Amino acid sequence: MINILTSGLLALIGLALGAGGVWLILLDGSWYYALAGLAFLIAAALSFAKRPVVLPFYALFMIASLGWAVWEVGFDWWQLGPRGGLIVLIGLWLAMPAYRKTLLVGQRVPEVKPTRSLVLEGSLVLAIVAAVYSMMNNPHAIEGQLSDSPVVSNPDLGGDVPAGDWHQYGRTPFGQRYSPLDQINTDNVATLEQAWVFQTGDVRRSEDVPETTYQVTPLKIKDTLYLCTPHSWAMAIDAKTGREKWRFDPEVPDNTDRQHQTCRGVTYYQDSAMASAAPCASRVYLPTSDARLIALDANNGKVCQDFGDQGTVHLEDGMPYNPAGYYYSTSPPVVADGKIIIGGAVNDNYSTKSQSGVIRAYDVDSGELIWNWDSGNPEQTEPIPEGQTYTANSPNSWSVSSADEELGMIYVPLGNKVPDQLGMGRSEEVETYSSSIVALSLETGQVQWVRQTVHHDLWDMDVPAQPALLDITTSDGENVPALVGPTKQGDIYVLDRRTGEPIIPVKEVPAPGGAIPEDFTAPTQPVSDLTFMPEPLTEKDMWGITLFDQLACRIQFHQLKYEGRYTPPSLQGTLVYPGNFGTFNWGSVAIDPEKQIMFGMPTYLAFTSQLIPRDEVPPRGTEKASEMGINRNEGAPYAVSMGPFLSPVGVPCQAPPWGYVAGADLRTGEVVYKHKNGTVEDMTPLPLPFELGVPGIGGPIITKGGVAFLGAAVDNYFRAYDVTTGKQLWEARLPAGGQSTPMTYTTDDGTQYVLIVAGGHGSIGTKAGDYVMAYKLP
Repeated sequence: MINILTSGLLALIGLALGAGGVWLILLDGSWYYALAGLAFLIAAALSFAKRPVVLPFYALFMIASLGWAVWEVGFDWWQLGPRGGLIVLIGLWLAMPAYRKTLLVGQRVPEVKPTRSLVLEGSLVLAIVAAVYSMMNNPHAIEGQLSDSPVVSNPDLGGDVPAGDWHQYGRTPFGQRYSPLDQINTDNVATLEQAWVFQTGDVRRSEDVPETTYQVTPLKIKDTLYLCTPHSWAMAIDAKTGREKWRFDPEVPDNTDRQHQTCRGVTYYQDSAMASAAPCASRVYLPTSDARLIALDANNGKVCQDFGDQGTVHLEDGMPYNPAGYYYSTSPPVVADGKIIIGGAVNDNYSTKSQSGVIRAYDVDSGELIWNWDSGNPEQTEPIPEGQTYTANSPNSWSVSSADEELGMIYVPLGNKVPDQLGMGRSEEVETYSSSIVALSLETGQVQWVRQTVHHDLWDMDVPAQPALLDITTSDGENVPALVGPTKQGDIYVLDRRTGEPIIPVKEVPAPGGAIPEDFTAPTQPVSDLTFMPEPLTEKDMWGITLFDQLACRIQFHQLKYEGRYTPPSLQGTLVYPGNFGTFNWGSVAIDPEKQIMFGMPTYLAFTSQLIPRDEVPPRGTEKASEMGINRNEGAPYAVSMGPFLSPVGVPCQAPPWGYVAGADLRTGEVVYKHKNGTVEDMTPLPLPFELGVPGIGGPIITKGGVAFLGAAVDNYFRAYDVTTGKQLWEARLPAGGQSTPMTYTTDDGTQYVLIVAGGHGSIGTKAGDYVMAYKLP
């Protein structure tokens, strides 16, 4: 019976690998799987015939498979394991006495010759040695050390913010995500412990849209923290105890047409001309997911009736269409130069009848519209007259802007025009401003400069992150006002923020062609010399838990259109890498303006994108969130189906690592270190803490104490790192997904706290929650 079962198993494996392997050969792929299938079938026949030669035959097959695997991927354990795991397990079984005894039954030879047995044992030992060596190897790491010495002392941090406070989303209008606090440092951060936890009560509901996420970075002013929740509640809590002071519910109605249900932050403003105790002298501005901007008294949460229309600016005013749920602001506006400046998110790929991506500046006290900049009509920045509407479907800014009041500019990260994957019919203005960083005059809204990061974007490569501002000291000692702009495709643009000209060189490189007949591709695309873009994928990069799903991924890879980064969308299906989540997203990067370095979390996850002719689009009800499933593109000739490039068992088809932490020198453009980050503990049914390097969405902060803090990864941990080396120093288990950006502050007793919100992310499936977590030293 043992012999029959073993022979049957070998035959089934051989048939599966053989059939898939032949298919792969026909797609011009590797011959290994077909040959491996043949080897399993031969082993099955020898086993069924009870021939002892099956043992040395299988041993030679194991050695050949190991040689092939090492030739393809080197000594990378997470690549070798899936290639050899099943083969070695079967080899171990064939070496067992229980099986070997079956080879003696009915044979004329009295026993299996020792040499035949030793060949099998020797091949197993060789495989185990290779496995152990590869486990100790880290072929994907870049080892290095950033300078620990300040380049300048007393750098410009952007705005008059007390060291112990956090006044804007990136702490100051410069968006550096840098704190000058150093009580918590590399020597003591490992002793951090939970100080308090607060639950907002805003929990995910069954009627919520799939992309319901908790991404807020709270603000800290004096003794109070201010934050918002996914359903647009605003709250104030005591910074020392986590006790609630007030809350405000704008009563946003549910809407299944809303693509995102999130709030990344509120905006604080103090009117210096008013007594601090006067009503609404200090304000919190709340953007809501039904397109309102509400002014609240920071002291008690009451609506400031003198702002806008009884406390509210209605962001749908002037829009060409008004389908509820298609437009709203997910990110906090910027207060600068007496204005509150706000963009908005437009539902990706729902309809060509989408709202404008206009950027508007309102008087911060009265809510009166001062200027509007519409990338579809960029010259007319004075408030549009009654009866006129903004340009439909113009590129929008759903992320956070930065401002330099001394230079009089606001720096806006812009996205693309819907549909993201269809470029025909775009105007000259859209082609100019799509997927770019635009500097606007704070006074008038007029364009000062534009730096495009993708030409004729067909891949949803919005500029997703708040630009970070600092002064960079050049090799000749000159201080240059700089801007650091992370992008989805992995490039980091380091620009002179006065002019938009590169400080670190940017070059144009040839890009793939082959768009659908109605469209075209740009012949070249820009690439910064400081880049985290991944190497192009090849068949050997395909991954799987076993040989079978790895084979399926190789077949999928060859069926998709792929010629590297910027392969255009197609009817057959295109591999998009980096994918829609991007190498960097709204979490941006953190920079140290003293040492002039950056710390970030590059993520690598391939997506697929397939155009669907309008007459072949399935009935309504099949569409999903913007990053997954069918995006209908109503009014366009094609819908698009997209999603992560996954194997049949739901794991990424590309080999890990999928997520890193990295450090770079902003003066030289050198990536100094890059280490895989995060485990699969919360990605698998079993809590396996294997450090593969996992995807994440969220952002880091840096402190003067030399520590970077980051949640974001999909394994529900909050971590601290040595900024100089990138080595992890501390971690704390979170009760839910930490897909937010942390912050740090001090209280009146001098205690430094580090805080992160843990509420999960609907699209990536991390655990939902409503937690605000604060940590301090013992």
